Amino acid sequence: MLTSVDADLIRVLADPLRMKIVHLLARETLCTTHLVEETGARQTNLSNHLRVLREAGVVETEPCGRFTYYRLRSDVIAVLAGQFTELAETARATAAADIKRACP
Repeated sequence: MLTSVDADLIRVLADPLRMKIVHLLARETLCTTHLVEETGARQTNLSNHLRVLREAGVVETEPCGRFTYYRLRSDVIAVLAGQFTELAETARATAAADIKRACP
């Protein structure tokens, strides 16, 4: 059975800066200072985006002295990817079976 794709998570990831953060964190765990250097974003703006990603469960934090490191939660991304894969498989099966509703 097809599960629905998480629209709230898609909205979170739709922001270009948040998506850039996700790409960076997929390669390595970084602190805010690293992310400011990599993205060119202002620290306050970046912190707001990181808060949104954290609240959505996309990233997790690891305190390290006076710094906070951010790590991508690959399981959350994998679930979303699985939902899209399932959606694509359903669409492929529908097209192959030529399923369409008759017009009244």
